Amino acid sequence: MSDATSIPGLTHGAHEFSADPERIDRSRVHHWLSTDSYWALGRSRDTQDRAIDGSLNFGAYHRESGEMTAYARIVTDRATFAWLCDVYVDRSARGTGLGTALVAAVRTHLEPYGLRRVMLATADAHGVYEKIGFQPLQEPDKWMVLGAN
Repeated sequence: MSDATSIPGLTHGAHEFSADPERIDRSRVHHWLSTDSYWALGRSRDTQDRAIDGSLNFGAYHRESGEMTAYARIVTDRATFAWLCDVYVDRSARGTGLGTALVAAVRTHLEPYGLRRVMLATADAHGVYEKIGFQPLQEPDKWMVLGAN
């Protein structure tokens, strides 16, 4: 299956979505996540670049300027499982529904894989993800984690 870079027909206002890894503004993503997120605060540029290289990456771009305004990353085997992470919307674009639209575009992009499960973790954006169909784990006692934080 190809990781088509365009996500046909999926736009939000003045923004278009793309899965083209060449369009990712790595410097901007690193700045956003390492300075303005609770989950990746202080993450090194090398670590961020390796994360990008090993993942499916999605961006929201202003159609006129081409400026990247939001980002999301998927870690997946492209067969059974995916982890949605590093979702970030530039402060100037928050409150417009762009984050919800980006995650919906990611979901649409993943549908052909027939994944059994797409997971995520969030401390404060449950409402955003619920709009797209995410729900709390039914049996959280079955899940475990290796590593802290």
